[in-house]
Amino acid sequence: MKRIVLFLATNIAVMLVMTVILSMLGVNNYLSAKGLNLGTLAVFSLVVGFTGSIFSLLISKPMAKWSTGARVIDNPSSSTELWLVSTVKTLSERAGIAMPEVAVYNGEANAFATGAFKNSALVAVSTGLLESMTKEEVEAVLGHEVAHIANGDMVTMTLIQGVVNTFVVFLSRIAAYAVDSFLSKDDENHTPGLGFYIASFVFQILFGIGASLIVAWFSRQREFRADEGSARLLGNRQPMINALARLGGMAPGELPQSMAAVGISDKPGWAEMFSTHPPMAQRIAALQQLK
Repeated sequence: MKRIVLFLATNIAVMLVMTVILSMLGVNNYLSAKGLNLGTLAVFSLVVGFTGSIFSLLISKPMAKWSTGARVIDNPSSSTELWLVSTVKTLSERAGIAMPEVAVYNGEANAFATGAFKNSALVAVSTGLLESMTKEEVEAVLGHEVAHIANGDMVTMTLIQGVVNTFVVFLSRIAAYAVDSFLSKDDENHTPGLGFYIASFVFQILFGIGASLIVAWFSRQREFRADEGSARLLGNRQPMINALARLGGMAPGELPQSMAAVGISDKPGWAEMFSTHPPMAQRIAALQQLK
């Protein structure tokens, strides 16, 4: 529940902060004596919607390292680290991407991939994952993360988030203007003021929750594709099936909220709607049907 609330709050907070900043800079002149200027509002919505998501993408690698305490393996200090780097290198070559940075961090079983560009990405695994799974299963998880990079999922999700954010900002202002106009219909000289901004704030939160559902749905579809990508890279679907089955029997390690969407997750019940990952059982079933 805490992760879901934080997931929603993070996306909404970015838009609200951008709205305040642009308002302070005077880049919000979409209100006029004649009403809403939809063209100006559209531009304003695009700026607010995409700035936060693009900025988050550009700083994703350093933020991931900082928030998890991940240590990039520059010079392998053990046979496990040597195998890890070698495996990622092999998988990257098969996927046709440049070798990403490889990192390890302390924590329960989890892994993630991030980075603004597919040829300068980061793959990180936890010590818990390395200790609790066989090498074949870890290789499958690494294949899944490399597939995310090769598929350009970080950029795809950033664009999707930017688009839904834009609609949230745009529609919340239109809805707020409609409410403000209705409440002041008897005042011919009324101009939108505090009531409009309060209403737009409330609508932005409400529409932001709906937008988060859309983004989470898209993310779940990308997980299925990354699972398939791992099976293709390894030439065998069984290692990924085994890895998912093992992960399904343990509690995935918690990641910082900024990294939750790219790590391992398995949410039951109603929480699945907000989850960025499908249930393990569904992922396994999809792999079993893979030809």
